[in-house]
Amino acid sequence: MEWIFLGLLVAAALYAVGIYNRLVSARNMYKNAFAQIDVQLTRRYDLIPNLVEVAKKYMAHEKDTLEAVIQARNAAVGGLKQASADPTDPKAMQQLEQAEQGLSGALGRLFALSEAYPDLKANENMMQLSEEITATENKVAFSRQAYNDAVMQYNILRETVPNNFIAGPFGFTPAQLLEIEDPAKREAVQVDFG
Repeated sequence: MEWIFLGLLVAAALYAVGIYNRLVSARNMYKNAFAQIDVQLTRRYDLIPNLVEVAKKYMAHEKDTLEAVIQARNAAVGGLKQASADPTDPKAMQQLEQAEQGLSGALGRLFALSEAYPDLKANENMMQLSEEITATENKVAFSRQAYNDAVMQYNILRETVPNNFIAGPFGFTPAQLLEIEDPAKREAVQVDFG
């Protein structure tokens, strides 16, 4: 009888260790997925000063817009540093989301204003930088989706029974999704047939 009890105790301990290891693995997966977002956002942030420098030559009267882009970029860099330091911190993730939304808005205004400057639109450096930023934005979107998928898997693993009995006491806190909203994507598409 003692052997049976001891066997059940060992089996329960091994099962708990297995749950713990799956939780650690899932947490590391979403941290790694965030590292991919970090790479793409850093590339995006590195392109923005070059874009502003090219635009300065043509948009001398739009100094406020150019400064707003740089300020939004700097805020986003700070938000990324905080989130990169601890992707498990929900406040850092929320600050990154807000900073990214501000940067997207500022860039949107810059691109909208650049439409009024035909020489700027035709500038080869501007076209190349715009294309690189667009490509990087697409990579950010894919990386964010992979991150959110990893977060979802981790949160599901963390919240299901019996895993939740291990997750809580061992400090496996919920992970925060990264939802960067682009207000322009919410607007209805305008079609002009005229």
